[in-house]
Amino acid sequence: MKDFAILANSLYRICDQQTVSELTQERIKSYENIRRALTEAPLLPIPDWNIPFKLYIDACGDGLPEALYHIQIIDDKPTEGPVCYVSRKIKATEGRYGSSQKKCLFFMWALEKLHYYLDGSVFEVITYCNVMKALFNMKTPNRNMLIWKIVIQEFKGSMTIVHKAGNIHKNSDGLSRWALANTPDNPAYVPLEAEPQIPIEGINITDIGTEFFEEVRESYSQDKNFHILSSLLDKD
Repeated sequence: MKDFAILANSLYRICDQQTVSELTQERIKSYENIRRALTEAPLLPIPDWNIPFKLYIDACGDGLPEALYHIQIIDDKPTEGPVCYVSRKIKATEGRYGSSQKKCLFFMWALEKLHYYLDGSVFEVITYCNVMKALFNMKTPNRNMLIWKIVIQEFKGSMTIVHKAGNIHKNSDGLSRWALANTPDNPAYVPLEAEPQIPIEGINITDIGTEFFEEVRESYSQDKNFHILSSLLDKD
């Protein structure tokens, strides 16, 4: 809510122990202004797929934050407004990711969770980190990075990545610092990865005879390079 701190200032003062909890005209006006802003402002409108989306992602903190916006008409003026917010805490395994892989995780998770908005739509990704450079320039990509490279091709031609300063990411930055817990009641919940259970069908123990080790010892003694090393060790 725009200027919420100013609107609620007189109401916050009621929480002060030194302030008398009196219902003044100023406080009534503040309450009415906040109620009007909550009930009249089109905060989360129905998305229009004919209008390009803007996806804000932030790669800091312990949360995965995403904020999806597009241009909407508010008070007869084109204004950039929110369509959807999602966030969750990173899992323990994700916390061990390197810097480049973690940045790519934030980006790919946004494409996965918001695919029903972005699939087939034109959109911009607003970020302050060069996430695509990290994804495509990694010298030894792991399995996840290789899969992400393939997935990103689905959005080729419809996605534009825009790099902007970090101080404009107040929408997604706040979500990263106070991300929702990764629990089933979170719409963005991702189940924890269970350890694979590999059943043991049987155990077979075989005793290797001394003949095998004699053959190994004999083969080493006949090797000219190892024979020199063996002679030096025997002297010690």
